[in-house]
Amino acid sequence: MNPETPARVADLLGTLAIAGAIAAAVLLVGLLAPSVRARLLAVLGGSGTALAAGVAAIAMAGSLWFSEAAGFPPCELCWYQRIAMYPLVVVLGIAAWRGEGSSRTIALVLAGVGLVVNVWHTMIETDPSLAGGTCDPDNPCTLRWVEGLGFWTIPRLAGVCFVLILLLTAIDHLAESGADT
Repeated sequence: MNPETPARVADLLGTLAIAGAIAAAVLLVGLLAPSVRARLLAVLGGSGTALAAGVAAIAMAGSLWFSEAAGFPPCELCWYQRIAMYPLVVVLGIAAWRGEGSSRTIALVLAGVGLVVNVWHTMIETDPSLAGGTCDPDNPCTLRWVEGLGFWTIPRLAGVCFVLILLLTAIDHLAESGADT
């Protein structure tokens, strides 16, 4: 493999993360603004879960690429995030296909737990003194394998995915419950 390939993949995923972060901000503002909420739910309601499944699939593919193709071993906190993210591909895929609200609830819990772990991971990656020496010295959670576009580390990429999955899944949940006001 060309040694520049991981950086190029990180840049590509970083570009997607910027688009995802912008989309997440728009969705959050839309959900919080009563004048926009009903329209947002009408436009995206029913497709949020499928979109969230797509985000989870891209996140899973990206994490597998970094570990299996690029050879970057996941740290302990990355494993916990994978435990939350990987099942989301199946759970959200089934929820989108069958329109099951109960599957969306499971997805919201998994994504929420994954986001909590992700926030902690991002914090100790940014400030290694917070780790307190608990990380594996051979593969610490503070190690930055890549920085796509000079900023997007693997945990930061995952954070955008967890937030997007939560928001998109919540949109379908709110649309189904009739919470458009």
